[in-house]
Amino acid sequence: MKNNSQNVVVVIGAGSIGQAIARRVGTGKCILLADLRQENAEAAAKTLNDAGFTVSTAIVDVSSRASVQALDEKAASLGEVWGVIHAAGVSPSQASPETILKVDLYGTALVLEEFGKVIARGGSGVVIASQSGHRLPPLSTEQNAALATTPVEELLKLPMLQPDQVRDSLHAYQLSKRGNSLRVMAEAVRWGKRGARVNTISPGIIITPLANDELNGPRGAGYRRMIDHCPTGRAGTPDEVGNVGALLMGTDGAFITGSDFLMDGGVTAAYWFGELAPK
Repeated sequence: MKNNSQNVVVVIGAGSIGQAIARRVGTGKCILLADLRQENAEAAAKTLNDAGFTVSTAIVDVSSRASVQALDEKAASLGEVWGVIHAAGVSPSQASPETILKVDLYGTALVLEEFGKVIARGGSGVVIASQSGHRLPPLSTEQNAALATTPVEELLKLPMLQPDQVRDSLHAYQLSKRGNSLRVMAEAVRWGKRGARVNTISPGIIITPLANDELNGPRGAGYRRMIDHCPTGRAGTPDEVGNVGALLMGTDGAFITGSDFLMDGGVTAAYWFGELAPK
């Protein structure tokens, strides 16, 4: 039964970053943890339940509109959808360019569209993008507009996203994450009409299972070089992302919407102006 007095925080992607933000904003609310894999959602739910949070779980495939709509309906049945934390995605070492574009780009646009229909007045959303989006060379004004505003079901048909233009997984990932921040800018206008806000966080290397896959994968040496030569000289933690998420979703961030927060220990700064600059 729907409890209209209950605020719901939807966490899509039950990994370390989604959990860290949920811990900061989920006290006294119902947390709905959704993941592609039931065992991931249940493991995260047990951790949060044991820490005193109220948690429900769901399975979601963000690349399926029917699946996202079912999650949307389940969230709305639990109460008022106060928060959406979208932290699901695949990395360059985990998937093909086609899969990355479908999950990270199309899936995010789909989540923003569907939850933009039910987000409560005063509610907010956070999308986890990536520092990778900041290392893509500038796109044209037309390309920016296309990624931001093309109808969701037309998005993957854009000429700039076809296989002859996107030849490797890293390029697909960079385009997807740049697209996430652009999409959030456009969606912030629509969410604002409901009295709600939405922003992106673009983390650098945060020590999570996904990051460990990258560190031990074919690009591992490059990742270690980024850590060694960035201004802070270390990787980040999920709790540090949680701090920024809490700011953006709370009253202290009430004037922030349509923004992207780069938090990468200075990797991007070193890439453009320091030791990590391409030779």
